[in-house]
Amino acid sequence: MRTRWLALALAAIFFGALGGALLAPQPAGAVSKEMIELQQQVAQLLQGQQDLRSAIDSNNAALKTLVQQSLDSVGKLNGEMATLQKTVQDVQANTGARIDTMTQQTQGLSDNLQDVQARVGKLSQQLTDVQNLLQSIDAKVSGATPGGVSPTPGGPMGTTAPPASMPPISADTLYQNALRDFTGGKYDLSRQEFSDYIKNFPTNDLASNAQFYLGEVSYAQGDYKGAIAAYDTVLTNYPNSFKLAASLLKKAVAELELGMKASGTRDLREVVRRFAGSDEAKRAQAKLHEIGATTTRPSSR
Repeated sequence: MRTRWLALALAAIFFGALGGALLAPQPAGAVSKEMIELQQQVAQLLQGQQDLRSAIDSNNAALKTLVQQSLDSVGKLNGEMATLQKTVQDVQANTGARIDTMTQQTQGLSDNLQDVQARVGKLSQQLTDVQNLLQSIDAKVSGATPGGVSPTPGGPMGTTAPPASMPPISADTLYQNALRDFTGGKYDLSRQEFSDYIKNFPTNDLASNAQFYLGEVSYAQGDYKGAIAAYDTVLTNYPNSFKLAASLLKKAVAELELGMKASGTRDLREVVRRFAGSDEAKRAQAKLHEIGATTTRPSSR
């Protein structure tokens, strides 16, 4: 028991001495060295902070410069886009005018071709008529008096009969003259010729063409109301005309020229619906896109 207490006492003495040594103040030299090291570390931290701030300021300046350059580039790009958009609009407007002119010329060429085909079909009949006429003349010459001169009743011997009156102008010639004058810009003359054609040959296959071109003449002269009336006549009086699609399309365009957007849009959609796949339908779709309208009428709810 005594030995146990002795061991405890010795341990207490050992730990007390150790704690005293630890708690005892260190030499002044050791404290100064630690303070110097601490000051050096603080100085290094302050320098590092200053360097970091300088780097951040430099990065912010560079970033600000990049942002400003980006804004300048965007502004320049917007200006170029506006210029490009205006150029595209001008090109579309000029292209539309050229397309209308080319379409008008194409229509004239198409009608010329169709008329030529019709005339070729009639040529054989005309040749037969000429042969019959020649045979009739031969018969009259054979029965003439000697010398080949037939006396005129009531007149002196040897005088010839007055020539017969010239035959009236044919439908083909009248139509060709009217079409030629229209394509040549002689609108008043072509209007009279097309009107004469309809008056004298109302049942001819090209009568509806003549009526359509009356509308074209009015449209070319800026008389859009007169053009609409002429196109309406084609749509009403010639239901089998191959000018129906063109008449409805040009009627819609004339209505738009007069500011009648609702009826013009309706007629353009009707062209797309009734004559799907035709050139007129494609032109109607392009016109609807130009005025910002849809091809089909939006459903109302």
